[in-house]
Amino acid sequence: MESEGEILVWRTPGTVPPSGGPSFVFCGSFVTPNPRIVNLRVLSESSQLVLVTLAGDIVVWGLDELGNTSGDAEVQGTVESGIAAAAWSPDDLLLTLVTDTNIIIMAPTFDVLSEVPIETIHDPDAPINVGWGSKETQFHGSIGRAHLDVDKEKAKGEGEVLGDDSRPRVTWRGDGAYFAVSARSSHPSSQRIIRVYSHEGRLQSTSESVLGLESSAAWRPNGGLIASTQNEVRSGPQDSRKSGKHDVVFFERNGLRHGEFSLRRPPEVDGSQHNIRDLVWSPDSAVLAVWIGKVDGDIVQLWTTGNYHWYLKQELQAPGAARLTSVVWHPETSLRLVMTTPSQLITRTFTWETCAGANATGTVGVVDGDQLLLTPFRTQIVPPPMSSYQLKTTLSTIAADSLGPSSSRTFSPHTWTPVHVSLSPTGDLLATIWQQGYVAVWSLNTRIGPSKGKVMDPLPIWTTNLGDGDQLWRQVAISNFNEGEKSVVRVTVLGSGGEDTDQANIHEIRFAAGSGEKPESEEGWVVKMPGANGRLVSSYDHLPPFWQAFDGEIFEDSLLLVGLAYSGKLFCVLPGSQSALLSGNANSFAMASGFVVFCTTAHEAQFAPVGMLVQHLKSLIETEEFALPLENKTSPAQLSSDAWEKRRVERGSRIVTVIPSAMSLVLQMPRGNLETINPRPLVMEVVKSDLDSGRWRKAFLSCRKHRIDLGIIVKHNQKAFMVGVSAFVDQIQDVDYINLFLTNVGRSQLPQKEIGDTCDAIRYQLEIKDLCKYVNSILTAYVVKSPPDYEAGLAMLLRLRDSQPDLVEDAVKYIIFLVDADKLFDTALGMYDFSLVLMVAQHAQKDPREYLPFLRELRALPQFYQRFKIDDHLRRHVKALSNLHRAGPDYFQEALEYLERYQLYEEGLDIWQGHEQRRAVLNAYGGWLFDRRDYTQAALVFVEASDFRKAMVAHERALEWQELFELSTKMTIPEEEVKEIAHRITNELLSKKRYPEAARVFIDYAGDVRQAVIALVQGNEFSEARRIVSLHSKPELLEDVVLPGAFEGRSQLADDLTEMREQLHKQVSRLKELRVKKTEEPGAFYGTEDTNLHNVDVMTDVSMAPTAFTRYTVAASVTSKASNSKTKRKMERKVGSGRKGTVDEEEYLLKSMAKLVTRCAATQAEVRKLLPHLLQLSKEHRAEGITLQREFSAFEQELREAVEGIWKKPGSAEEPGPVDSWVTRMQEKEKERLVDPIDRVPRPEVEAVEWGLKLLRVGS
Repeated sequence: MESEGEILVWRTPGTVPPSGGPSFVFCGSFVTPNPRIVNLRVLSESSQLVLVTLAGDIVVWGLDELGNTSGDAEVQGTVESGIAAAAWSPDDLLLTLVTDTNIIIMAPTFDVLSEVPIETIHDPDAPINVGWGSKETQFHGSIGRAHLDVDKEKAKGEGEVLGDDSRPRVTWRGDGAYFAVSARSSHPSSQRIIRVYSHEGRLQSTSESVLGLESSAAWRPNGGLIASTQNEVRSGPQDSRKSGKHDVVFFERNGLRHGEFSLRRPPEVDGSQHNIRDLVWSPDSAVLAVWIGKVDGDIVQLWTTGNYHWYLKQELQAPGAARLTSVVWHPETSLRLVMTTPSQLITRTFTWETCAGANATGTVGVVDGDQLLLTPFRTQIVPPPMSSYQLKTTLSTIAADSLGPSSSRTFSPHTWTPVHVSLSPTGDLLATIWQQGYVAVWSLNTRIGPSKGKVMDPLPIWTTNLGDGDQLWRQVAISNFNEGEKSVVRVTVLGSGGEDTDQANIHEIRFAAGSGEKPESEEGWVVKMPGANGRLVSSYDHLPPFWQAFDGEIFEDSLLLVGLAYSGKLFCVLPGSQSALLSGNANSFAMASGFVVFCTTAHEAQFAPVGMLVQHLKSLIETEEFALPLENKTSPAQLSSDAWEKRRVERGSRIVTVIPSAMSLVLQMPRGNLETINPRPLVMEVVKSDLDSGRWRKAFLSCRKHRIDLGIIVKHNQKAFMVGVSAFVDQIQDVDYINLFLTNVGRSQLPQKEIGDTCDAIRYQLEIKDLCKYVNSILTAYVVKSPPDYEAGLAMLLRLRDSQPDLVEDAVKYIIFLVDADKLFDTALGMYDFSLVLMVAQHAQKDPREYLPFLRELRALPQFYQRFKIDDHLRRHVKALSNLHRAGPDYFQEALEYLERYQLYEEGLDIWQGHEQRRAVLNAYGGWLFDRRDYTQAALVFVEASDFRKAMVAHERALEWQELFELSTKMTIPEEEVKEIAHRITNELLSKKRYPEAARVFIDYAGDVRQAVIALVQGNEFSEARRIVSLHSKPELLEDVVLPGAFEGRSQLADDLTEMREQLHKQVSRLKELRVKKTEEPGAFYGTEDTNLHNVDVMTDVSMAPTAFTRYTVAASVTSKASNSKTKRKMERKVGSGRKGTVDEEEYLLKSMAKLVTRCAATQAEVRKLLPHLLQLSKEHRAEGITLQREFSAFEQELREAVEGIWKKPGSAEEPGPVDSWVTRMQEKEKERLVDPIDRVPRPEVEAVEWGLKLLRVGS
């Protein structure tokens, strides 16, 4: 409109449903000479609505918090020459205006920052062509170079491109650093040129000249490419200079071409003209929307790229053959497209979906315009953009006579690309739905086996037309199941209409057995859903699909449900429970083989068992939280990923499909290529199923192929394996396979007994079935046992040597391959069969000079002495000693020496049991025990050997005086010698402080009462001493020994008490000093300024906040690098030594105090034993007793109070002391290292028992 008119501004009240037009709210109006809008933008930071018109006006409305205009329109300025194009930077900080000749850059305040001309006479950044490889320099044959001049003349008029409105375009890069302007050149050619500018307005590059370049321009937000369109539609059949294509072309920032793709739709259909109205990138740069304008209604095509190929994913037609007025992507929701018509606002929200089919075939479909690219990954791994089969989904290609009852309907879709495609999760079926309601179903007939032929042969089996009306058909789901002898195909189509509710059209088509692809009957019904904007969720079982509401709620009481949110959170849920979070960074998932398989952005593939998830969710349902109302529940519970297996994958991998039967997981890399892996969980699931079904060979081959430990065949169910070991051998059969299995079992982590039982069971079956065929496997079974049974294997070869000499020769070579030749030679030698030894030696290629002289020497010896030499050579000392015994009594002395050399005393006693030589063995054994200072055992051995003199010496050394004097009585030792022995042993007993025993010996065997009383007095045994004095009527000993001894004992206890009191005072004082220093001077106490850290080479010159870096913090330094292990051990010994001035001193003092409490308790017992005698002996003794009791009671109370005060926590003190925050922070950061010594040293208890004498308290 060129005449004066009014621009009206409306807005939508809140979120717009995808189904179409909501009510609008009027915002304002503006009258302008040319009411054509160039740009309309809401500035969120300044709360403004900015309108730019073609007439050159910049109009601003203020917005309130609700988005309503708060005043009249305000014109910020006018460009007199008009504004041809305008665009805001992505951060709304710059506004670029393009006039006919200039580019103006403005700030949000509409101040001009820069103004530059679009064209310059000499463009320094224009690409230069020096002619290398150009058409002008090539050979042209007989036509010559004259035609080039003709082409140049025609090129002058090529600026006029069909569909180019001649207006410039402005597009910004996603980071706002650069913008590009697409404008027609003023040169005679009038071609369109793309120029790239910095955000300051400096020209950066100029694109190369491209024939037929159109006005559309869109810079990919991630900064990679600038998209535009090229129209090379021929003007007629004779126009050979144009390719006849309509392409989307790409330019780099430097202006050079970088790829293109052709639009699939021809520019002219039924005589209608097409033009590209605009190109729009999604915010995540994943989807390019191509807005195509045509006479009978506009269309928006959505294109994506992968592996250098562009796919046409969707074609959206304007409702009612209307014209679209704008097409934009939602700035925050990446895949939400917003379109407007003169009367409607339409939004479409898309999501990525992997179209995967039945697990048996692993078929995956990719939509690419009117083609569906199908690949059965069970049989072929075809990298995109290639595929195993390209299915044309254009309905006109479906033969009407091949369809069922619905074939009479007319199909003429306006768009070729289906809206949605679904593969049956339970069968080999495919369903498609178009925007106008056309539905078609194919039977793919995928070939699974290795036979020749097409990989698949799709046949259409059913179509229908649901009609468009006011319905928006969005999704289709297909499944199949058997109903008796009939096969039923269920097709569910989801759409939404004008009633703001979803509608599901369900069709069940029945096929009779043997009817081929012809339907027998059809039944359909419509289900109204309780909400709108939901989606169909396919089941992995024979159940119908579920409907999921827009808010995520699923109205179906079914099995485990798993869903992936846009944020990357993967949830699982059971009906009636709150969802649980599986992962917070998942990018794709699939369910198969009893696992939820998902990939994460941390480049891991994880395999969560479904059974574990269900059990976890059921346990959560029973908790108190799940009984709360929904609004009181917390966030979803996080499941621990440590409970299931995971493996690393390539960066950015996404799941394509899981094929359980092939044990494979197909991943797609970011660049588009595919990778197939065989994860251990999927392999193990198939292996376990095969083992449970008795398919031993299949399980074995799967483990062998995928490098699974073959021991799992036994470990999975050992009892079942032992029962089916015969079937296992029958199925495996191959000798090499059996050898491989036995070898792996022998190296597995199974217990030794299970390994032995397995090897024996297989060996037994092999011997029964065919000993000659499986001789190598039988040898393997002997060898891999733990411990190996080499002798049994060689013994079997001995049995076969005469009947099968050739077989034995090959078997010997095989067993030498399994076992070290020297070890096998020694085993054969240990069997005492020289022919076997020679056979092994010859096949082991041993040098005859090494073993023949030794064998000749052995042959010359008697039989058992020969075996003794062999066993001694093999270091089988027990067998050697036994053979030496069997060689006869002539070799006893040599046997005795051999026994002593290898300390085979106990074995020798068993060998010579019942022989006269056993006493000599006992004597040798006793002497060996005596030399090792095991006097008690030596004495018993000597008694067994009837050597009582040696036994007495051993008892005396062991201080076993009872047994000693018993033997002396038995041997009738003279009395004088007995007294001499008694004096010797009492001296030893007194040195060991065994005073009562020494006194007993003095009285019973030395007859010395005085020495007995002295010994008892020394041991504070006054009660026994006084009894002995009274018993033997020796009153003089009371005056001479007991009374002075009581004073001496009291004096000794007083010295001990004084020593303990001094220790207590000194250590309590030091502890108080340390704790004050730790509180008031933490730096000095913890040694932060220790000089050993002055040469730390990890320090920097940058100032930093104080840290918990102490003298004990490990850091790489010149000193630490030079320290050796000896220094480290020395430092370890110093830790906790309690050296004064170290941080360990406090802990050392606390431990010393604990020991003092223990010593006090022991001294208390001694005081308790002495006090009654001090009370009774004399007045002087009583006075000493009173003093001793009083002093010890006072010390005990003092010690109890000291322990109470020392082990009291600083925080529990009644008077708070100075607390330094630095110390608090350090203790919080180093809790593991700086634990309070009070917590490390248990508090000792000073028991408050009644130990004193009341008479002494009365007397005091």
